[in-house]
Amino acid sequence: MEYQSIQEANEAVTQKILESQPFLLDVVPAKEVISELDGKALLHAGPPMKWENMTHPMQGSCIGATLFEGWADNEDDAKKMLESGEIKFVPCHSVDAVGPMGGITSANMPVVVVENKVNGKRAYCNLNEGIGAVLRFGAYNDEVINRLQWMKDVLGPALSKALKQIDGGMNVNVTVAKAITMGDEFHQRNIAASALFLKDIVPYLLTAELPEKELQEVTQFLADTDQFFLNIMMATGKVVMDSAADVEEGSVITALSRNGDEFGIKVSGLGDQWFTAPVNTPDGLYFSGYSTDDANPDMGDSAITEAYGVGGMAMIAAPGVTRFVGTGGFNDAVQTSDEMREICVGNNPNLSIPTWDFQGACLGIDIRKVVETGITPVINTGIAHKTAGIGQIGAGTVRVPLGCFEKALEALAEKYGVEVE
Repeated sequence: MEYQSIQEANEAVTQKILESQPFLLDVVPAKEVISELDGKALLHAGPPMKWENMTHPMQGSCIGATLFEGWADNEDDAKKMLESGEIKFVPCHSVDAVGPMGGITSANMPVVVVENKVNGKRAYCNLNEGIGAVLRFGAYNDEVINRLQWMKDVLGPALSKALKQIDGGMNVNVTVAKAITMGDEFHQRNIAASALFLKDIVPYLLTAELPEKELQEVTQFLADTDQFFLNIMMATGKVVMDSAADVEEGSVITALSRNGDEFGIKVSGLGDQWFTAPVNTPDGLYFSGYSTDDANPDMGDSAITEAYGVGGMAMIAAPGVTRFVGTGGFNDAVQTSDEMREICVGNNPNLSIPTWDFQGACLGIDIRKVVETGITPVINTGIAHKTAGIGQIGAGTVRVPLGCFEKALEALAEKYGVEVE
């Protein structure tokens, strides 16, 4: 379809976002839905990259995944395999997937399956492990590997049995619309959505004929994991923004992601091309004993939530989290969301925010407005220690580098035959 203007194309893109109907259908081993994981291959967050360019935490995640899959018996052998090129690396975004922090996903890790009922598109994300020393932050000790094995053997199959009892799957839009009125912004804070998920899934876990011990373990894990819904939201953001990208015109962001080396963006009118710039290091609050000197540069596909219009874009929805990410108080949250609104096409009426006078969440980041104003999107994020094996050391915010948008705007201008000064 031809559009009369970029603005008309952008309205078509945002309409795709508004009409999407994401449903959580299942939890399955990644290899069942991602053919690229046949053989020795790992998915990673962000634009394409090589082993030697990965930061230590992402390399640590790769070591952990190699041990989890049984490809190596010890850390040294795992490193040799990874350094030699024996294991292939694939960006999550290239295979309809997303992954938090390092994003490392391997064949036997369980992933959520989210489908947009409007067009049948699907997206995948691994399960949230909890906080602290976890694989996504680069930890790979025995505790981490044992937890991953339990998630593969117990948690994933239990959730699959429960979800298959729900006719048509679980409506994610309903959960998100409720949770945003309860103080979630869906990147750094998912307490309400995770609690709603637990409320909705428990009746089906009870009828899934699970052994009593497994039922207790699964419900306890879900009750303890405040960020469990984040990974569901990431897969939701991915399938919605991929649906929006079907409109191959306009200037709306369809993906935001980082790999610890580069921050990359994709734009509706520029197809699958990444536009990158050196990634920044987050600012925020640190756990006791840690500081900025210990922080790893920003990484993870979880910024797909900001591309969707929540996360840091909807800071005002979660005033309870503003001080945790080091952004001050309520007025700072208002200011942040007001600022983010300046670089967007409009507001999402499906995600009404009470603390923002019931305005809808931001809808459609426009690269033209970003470059014109110099305002770059704010990302809410966890902070990993720069040394592999330690894990999360804090949480904060980070800005998308302006260079990404400048490169994309130049490419867009060339496409439309417009000169850029």
